[in-house]
Amino acid sequence: MRIGFMGTPDFAVPVLSRLIATAHEIVCVYTQPPRPKGRGLAQEKSPVHKVAERASLPVRTPATLRNGDEQAAFAALSLDAAVVVAYGLILPKAVLQAPRLGCFNLHASLLPRWRGAAPIQRAVMACDRETGVMVMRMEEGLDTGPVLMRATVPVGRKTSGDLHDELSEIGAALVYRALAALESGSAREQPQPAEGATYARKIDPTETRIDWSLAAARLDCMIRGLSPKPAAWFEHKGERIRLLFAEPVDGSGMPGEFLANATIACGEGALRPMSVQRAGRAVTDWASFLRGFQLQTGQRLS
Repeated sequence: MRIGFMGTPDFAVPVLSRLIATAHEIVCVYTQPPRPKGRGLAQEKSPVHKVAERASLPVRTPATLRNGDEQAAFAALSLDAAVVVAYGLILPKAVLQAPRLGCFNLHASLLPRWRGAAPIQRAVMACDRETGVMVMRMEEGLDTGPVLMRATVPVGRKTSGDLHDELSEIGAALVYRALAALESGSAREQPQPAEGATYARKIDPTETRIDWSLAAARLDCMIRGLSPKPAAWFEHKGERIRLLFAEPVDGSGMPGEFLANATIACGEGALRPMSVQRAGRAVTDWASFLRGFQLQTGQRLS
């Protein structure tokens, strides 16, 4: 089939790489324009852009798809289907209707739960027991279309970073299967349930500071959901410390109190930090951190 691919971040790369290895013809790749990055603010191409160029695929980087010229250019590709993975632009109706079979999105949640921008992080932060990926037909609504394929994975003690990598690889296989079903005419679309929809809004910086008055089990989910980025953090003596992984344990004390067994008291239970990072330094384990950052029993972290 003649395929268009639309995606931007690392999460989309395994899907594009899998499609490149198939017999489908990737007619064009759409991705976000290069952005300033690093201290020198040099323009850097997206991960998808780099992969597409290495494969000698045509790349387009429009700032919007809302104008008529861009919509006409997309329609002129005469696509059988478009695959969309974390592209970052809204697809207008004219774009959604241009491919012969439609546009199909890989979304990293068990829809209708966690529609929106940050489904992996929100699932972990909410202490969900399982999550997954789905291939769905795109409609004008936000992640509301019928589902063609799905795969479920347990969350367990994984971070959002762990799940990001796992789901992107599973998603690549899922998209391949979905395209095969579309090509053969065997695809079956299942409408999403009317109930159970939640919205995965972007992570706001105000959500990332650790509130030690919360239960340790709840903070554990928060910390894993924000790891590796933007990362949960606490402050001590004016220094911000990023906490990337921790383990809920038994313990009691004033919320934020550093306890004798090198754990930190929470509103209920305690946390034993496992992986931390000081500003401008490498990630380290808790024991190494404490050798260079003295904490006294009874001190309160904020």
